[in-house]
Amino acid sequence: MKGNIAIVAALEGELKPFVRGWGAGKWKRRESREGCSVWEYRHTNGCWIAACAGMGGVRAALAFAETEKVAAIDAVCSVGWAGALDGAIKAQSVSSASLVVDTRTGERFRPADSRPEWPVLATTTRVADEREKQRLAASYGAGLVDMEAAAIARIALGKGIPFYCFKAVSDDAAARLPNLNPFIAESGRLKMIPFLAHVAVRPSSWPGLMKLGRHSSAAAKNLAEALYEWLDPSGSVRSSNDDYTEKRNR
Repeated sequence: MKGNIAIVAALEGELKPFVRGWGAGKWKRRESREGCSVWEYRHTNGCWIAACAGMGGVRAALAFAETEKVAAIDAVCSVGWAGALDGAIKAQSVSSASLVVDTRTGERFRPADSRPEWPVLATTTRVADEREKQRLAASYGAGLVDMEAAAIARIALGKGIPFYCFKAVSDDAAARLPNLNPFIAESGRLKMIPFLAHVAVRPSSWPGLMKLGRHSSAAAKNLAEALYEWLDPSGSVRSSNDDYTEKRNR
């Protein structure tokens, strides 16, 4: 499969190692619109278009819509950070999903390259804390949680294009983090100043946040590596590459 591939994340931090990585000189940053950042990479058979517009399904749909302003999309991949629900899935690792479940609607979406040994990904409307992670694992048999993949999968289904999914694990199942949800703006981004003021007087949250930062940075770099293993410079997806498949979900 060749052509124009949309790579949709939530935040710039998830994409920066990718657009600054291999072939970085060919990536062109396009004008941001409606709080959406877009990068374009032209190759022999079309282009890759990376975009992010904030956390959540509404913002993910906006990011995808911005990619369509660059080119007609032939396939889409939901990428970015996710939380682990299974203790066997370690922070900093990169995983694909066997199934994406929208916990709000109950819809289930199967990625184009799904394999039964890969974890189920639950998409929620809020950042999941430790207790919510336990509930999601029990209710859906899920190993990962994010806030965007189901929205992208639904769009792909409606347009009749292949859907793929790569998630970089930012926090393991037992991670204890402060409640981020009150500090997420309508733009889908963290309201940094109020959040920093909140945690400044709660030193017990500092170790967890520091670990989250380290794990997120390493996970984003591993995500970039996985994406470049998956994408061929000529524009194709190496979905049948056995060597690549063995490296996946490492």
